[in-house]
Amino acid sequence: MQYIGYRQRAVPGKPRRRSQMTGMLQNDGRVVSSTHPGDILAAFAAAAARLGDAREQVRRVIIGQDVVIDQCLAAILAGGHALIVGVPGLGKTRLVEALAAALGLSTRRIQCTPDLMPGDILGSEVLETGADGARAFRFIEGPVFTELLMADEINRASPRTQSALLQAMAERRVAVAGLNRQLPDPFHVLATQNPLEQEGTYPLPEAQLDRFLFEIRIEYPSVADERRMLLATTGLDQTEVEPVLDPEGLRAAQHVVRAMPVGAKVVDAILALVRGARPETAGDPKIAAALAWGPGPRAAQALMLASRARALLDGREAPSLDDVAALAAPVLRHRMGLSFAARAEGESVEALISLAVARILG
Repeated sequence: MQYIGYRQRAVPGKPRRRSQMTGMLQNDGRVVSSTHPGDILAAFAAAAARLGDAREQVRRVIIGQDVVIDQCLAAILAGGHALIVGVPGLGKTRLVEALAAALGLSTRRIQCTPDLMPGDILGSEVLETGADGARAFRFIEGPVFTELLMADEINRASPRTQSALLQAMAERRVAVAGLNRQLPDPFHVLATQNPLEQEGTYPLPEAQLDRFLFEIRIEYPSVADERRMLLATTGLDQTEVEPVLDPEGLRAAQHVVRAMPVGAKVVDAILALVRGARPETAGDPKIAAALAWGPGPRAAQALMLASRARALLDGREAPSLDDVAALAAPVLRHRMGLSFAARAEGESVEALISLAVARILG
């Protein structure tokens, strides 16, 4: 099998950069792992084991949402952000708190409302008078200066505030009073939306939705899981999440994700799936007729990284076609738009994605 990701093709006049770790290079020249097979496997095994422990810690308090937990972890491992869509009361806030605790990240929450201003999340400068009477401005950081930020009901914030937050997501920095201020590393946003009530909301534009790596759907738990949840959350003893990772450990795991090799068949499948979800290049006439627009190249990048992250969570050394198929819906559904005729006929984006996956991946 041909693998992509181990070595960089030499570019004339452009030397490869190296750091303390020697050997395996990415396409942009950055060193991603040691050349010694034992070191590569040891780093992979350590990351997979700690991530498995973190997943189990979250599952102790978030019952019946294993797929949602895995998708959130995959989004964070891939270095991206996620939009969680679900009705109230399904534990979205508790999920973010549990993820932050297990990964050892600082966390803050923003409750989005129509009157929320950009300064309320980014921070602002205040004029202070010192003991000597001198006056000076001091910057007070907003809640965006954290490692895992929860933006609750993001579609209730005004477009101006949404833009400020999503710019921070894209650039990992904020501009206040003419100065660029770097956000923490790592920095991830888990935003939520209520799919039921749309009165008084400002739906995210397509260009801003594209900034989210995943759109994760959280559904009602099964009867057995809801029974376990009922017994676990209404007694005297409450389960606490123990930290397994820290920011440095998470950055190392993200490094491992980008170092993982990818088979050429997986790369071809990702390209075929993303291009097959665009009306201009869809191989299926039904898909082409039902779509008004499709995903851009950022969707292929997201699917590539997310497939690697899912493989690492499962302890596998390379992603497979099953990973691509499992993550196609959360990566693509918020990056596709139905035509007016398709909406009138009751067509759904999920059905089109399933059709594309079945046609391309079998």
